[in-house]
Amino acid sequence: SLYKSGKKLVIRAKKLEKKDKIAKAEELYLKALNKLEKAYAKDKKNPDILNYLGYALRKTGKLEKAEIFYLEGLKLDAGHLGINEYLGELYVQTGRIELAKKRLEVLNGCKCEEYDELKELIEKN
Repeated sequence: SLYKSGKKLVIRAKKLEKKDKIAKAEELYLKALNKLEKAYAKDKKNPDILNYLGYALRKTGKLEKAEIFYLEGLKLDAGHLGINEYLGELYVQTGRIELAKKRLEVLNGCKCEEYDELKELIEKN
C-alpha cells in the first residue's frame, strides 16, 4: 500500500540521517511525502498516515504544515504515541517548551521509548 511504502521510506531516511547522509535522507523523505500524501487522500481517518506525513514534512523543513497534520492526527487518536512524541519534538524545535511538556504529560505512564526520547530532548533544551 502507499502508506506502507511511505513508512518504509521514512524509516530508511531516518537510518541515513543517523549516518549523516543528510542529502540522501532528504531525498527519501520527499519520496515518502509523495506516497503518504496520496495515502492520506484515500484515507483521511488513519492517524498513522498523519503521523508519518507530519514527520516527513518536519524533516524537510515544512514545520507549519507538519504541525497541522500532527494536530489532525490527535483529533483522531489523542493518545497516539508517535504523534505525541513528534509533535513534542516539533514544539522543542520551535522553542515552545511548555507545549512540548504537555505532549510529554500525555505520554507519561506509557513506559515507552516515545516518552523517554521526548523527555530527554526537553531536558537538553
